[in-house]
Amino acid sequence: MLRIGSIAGSDVLVSSSWFLVAALIAFVMAPRVDQIAPGLGPLKYVVGLLFAVVLYGAVLLHEASHAVVAQRFGFRVESITLHFLGGATAIDGEARTPRQEFWIAVVGPITSLGVGLAALALWFVTPGGVLLLIVEGLAWTNLLIGVLNLVPALPLDGGRVLKAGVWALTGRARTGTLVAGWAGRVAAAGVVLWALVQAQLVDSSRGTLSPLMAVIVAVFLWMGASQALQAAEVRDQIGRIVARDLARRTLAVPAELPLAEAIRRAQAAEAGSIVTVTSAGAPVGVVDERAAAAVPGERRPWVATSTVARSVEPGLSLPASITGEALVEAIRRTPASEYVLVEEDGTLCGVLATADVARVVRSGG
Repeated sequence: MLRIGSIAGSDVLVSSSWFLVAALIAFVMAPRVDQIAPGLGPLKYVVGLLFAVVLYGAVLLHEASHAVVAQRFGFRVESITLHFLGGATAIDGEARTPRQEFWIAVVGPITSLGVGLAALALWFVTPGGVLLLIVEGLAWTNLLIGVLNLVPALPLDGGRVLKAGVWALTGRARTGTLVAGWAGRVAAAGVVLWALVQAQLVDSSRGTLSPLMAVIVAVFLWMGASQALQAAEVRDQIGRIVARDLARRTLAVPAELPLAEAIRRAQAAEAGSIVTVTSAGAPVGVVDERAAAAVPGERRPWVATSTVARSVEPGLSLPASITGEALVEAIRRTPASEYVLVEEDGTLCGVLATADVARVVRSGG
């Protein structure tokens, strides 16, 4: 990836595949440039490359509009990437309401349509020649991008608009994703079917969609829709997770208790973790197993348990009642292998291992 700058604090990246599509655009446009401005020689390819840059500048505006609206709703935008099939905006988190989903999605096609209409207006006042060719191409490609992105099928923006609509009607984001995801799979199959019918009924030299391009578009739609459906399933599994249910059996001991006695009690209770607590029962540290094992046996009766315990810092103590997305967000915000779970009154509930959360998600609950 090549970083070319930033927009609203988000990195703008260019995939290596963009250079391939830029070269392809230059090659495809060369004969048309020759017709309009004969005698340019190799410079005709430069015109094609210039058009590719202008076109992807419009794509960047499309993606930037997603980023700006997402930020207005309080989301962090990690990056904007330009690639072979257009662009992608990496937004940290999922829309919390149908309204957010709708506006984050629909602003992209609206921007493309706006750029297309502006270029179309310029077409009427642009003098002939290469400049007119670029303005004309910019107009029609952006109008096409805007219209196609409104097709109600994931992973297109129109699919997210459909998801928002179904979500608003049913009150369930997952239902919206399922409907829009399957619409994406149907659209992928429809693209292939259309290409096959076109190949039978229309001269291939005049066809609007080549078999190769049909396959590329269909694979893009199918994979994007499938990823959305898989992500919905994972989120559904995450939503069923309750931290308290995954808490490992934990032994609470005073911080000054000798390590040898703490280990003896833990073995007797078959506890998987040892937590040091205050006199009031509030957790203050989690014993590091490797640090405890490194203490020679003859020294353990003389070493306080607190000396081999990690302090329970902010973010490493979670409510035992925390569930679903809130739990995952807490883990993402403060990465660690273990978290102390506490009850509402501040007393110890147990220890939650990140590995246990991952295991539940992988197994489907």
